[in-house]
Amino acid sequence: MKALDTNVLIRFLVRDEEKQARTVYESFKKAEAEKYVFFVPLLVVLEAIWVLEAVYAINRSDLLDAINELLLMPILQFEAQTAIRKFLSSGYESNIDLPDLLIAYSAETAGCDCVLTFDRKASRHDLCELIR
Repeated sequence: MKALDTNVLIRFLVRDEEKQARTVYESFKKAEAEKYVFFVPLLVVLEAIWVLEAVYAINRSDLLDAINELLLMPILQFEAQTAIRKFLSSGYESNIDLPDLLIAYSAETAGCDCVLTFDRKASRHDLCELIR
């Protein structure tokens, strides 16, 4: 199995560089035909969220929709898929920053009680606690 880097997902989603986007699309179609699966590390999801928000100014709802659509692709196997699903479910209603929300659900899935943080906004989430 091969893993994908963030820039591959970004090219697929944003299609801002035509040649690279076409290469990704063709790789995905080939994988689909051959029943091949690519691994998507949780850190790639986290970095993609940051890039889509900070660089491309993708709004929250569209970003969550895009990640949800990626989860539905049979050629992609996500690390910590349970955490990502909880993150997506909560992301539409919560006003916590998306990276913080993903970190919280990743920690919960790993068996942690909470995430200690200095971020007051994040600390309003049940899975986060303000450290003093």
